[in-house]
Amino acid sequence: MKKIKLNIGKAFGVITRAQVNAQASAAENSIASLHDGNGKGNDFLGWLTLPSAITEVEIKEIELTAGKLREKCEAVVVVGIGGSYLGAKAVIDALSGSFDWLEARRKNPVILYAGHNIGEDYLYELTNYLQGKSFGIINISKSGTTTEPALAFRILKKLLEDTVGKAEAKERIVAVTDKSRGALRTLADKEGYKTFVIPNNVGGRFSVLTPVGLLPIAVAGIDIRQLIAGAADMEKASDHTAPFAENIAAIYAVVRNELYKQGKKIEILANFHPKLHYVSEWWKQLYGESEGKEHKGIFTAAVDFTTDLHSMGQWIQEGERTIFETVISVSTPNHQVLVPADEQDLDGLNFLAGKNVDYVNKMAELGTQLAHVDGGVPNIHIELPVLNAYYLGQLIYFFEKACGISGYLLGVNPFDQPGVEAYKKNMFALLEKPGYEQASEEIRLRMTN
Repeated sequence: MKKIKLNIGKAFGVITRAQVNAQASAAENSIASLHDGNGKGNDFLGWLTLPSAITEVEIKEIELTAGKLREKCEAVVVVGIGGSYLGAKAVIDALSGSFDWLEARRKNPVILYAGHNIGEDYLYELTNYLQGKSFGIINISKSGTTTEPALAFRILKKLLEDTVGKAEAKERIVAVTDKSRGALRTLADKEGYKTFVIPNNVGGRFSVLTPVGLLPIAVAGIDIRQLIAGAADMEKASDHTAPFAENIAAIYAVVRNELYKQGKKIEILANFHPKLHYVSEWWKQLYGESEGKEHKGIFTAAVDFTTDLHSMGQWIQEGERTIFETVISVSTPNHQVLVPADEQDLDGLNFLAGKNVDYVNKMAELGTQLAHVDGGVPNIHIELPVLNAYYLGQLIYFFEKACGISGYLLGVNPFDQPGVEAYKKNMFALLEKPGYEQASEEIRLRMTN
């Protein structure tokens, strides 16, 4: 099988190939630290071998549970926030038909999401949509007490039990949680929900290839075996035995860090395929949460081209030169649409008659790349041969591995997220949650001064 390709040629000018090659030893040391488990955050390295370590028994159990939900449900709500839903949504949106959600087109349950915000209107509209529909819930949380998903699950659980009764509801609820502790584990054991385990050594943003991502993806009718196979091949291609010159994860990590040293503080992930929007959202969390520490780290942003060329394209072309682009491209589309000839040709597009729409898109991509590079924006290019489960599996593991290497090159722990807790403390204090009395008083004093 082919592999995804990485091209760094358009990054040179700001950095040199010699600078990249000079970091080969540092990158290899970072990879060794990951595989030896002697670096920062070494208690969260379980993702490294997920693709090769998953067993046939585990895959079959996921497929069996997904099959039961598919038989029972018109809709399945995935409850989770951050890494507990973004990876699944990235894969599902990328590999599902753009209009499969329409009633007339639907073959699989529609996958809905909750617990990723605290929007009252959103939850009202979601529960209103679910009225009269046969639905199930996949609740994903290690603790079961994270505010956003816990709140959503409480509301959805009541709706489901009121609709079908507690006995049937427990057949439609699956908990993906800690092996032995936490509120959700306690509830699942008490109610008799089917459960899957989130490995203790895998953080949420690295959990796509655990039941966190694989179960919803399987419910959506996507071949998780091909996803795992692609990831397993990339795992092998980027391990500690791969030479630096052939290890695209290591090269990507080095290039982005070298650009960062040259003042390129913002990385914009751009795609030329509308189905990759949530891949970008997952990538933003993966790198932003992993590297944004100790007042260091590249700021991650994302755009969808050509759509955003008519808005953000102006800033990228002529704004502050603190950015670089990483572009994801798909070599061959899954379907073919030809530009028709038009007798009047009022739009002046007859010169494209008979050509594939993707040909036009590729020329827009090349033209954009040339313009942005000419405008002082270094460009990294990632190409998937085709958008399918296998190559998306490769891409997911490629980004994960590069993230671990990049974090170590930056000198931070890429596997913790201490800053995420700051807003929670303030929110709980403002809500006057029991146990936060002192913090509540401190905030009241701040607000009156």
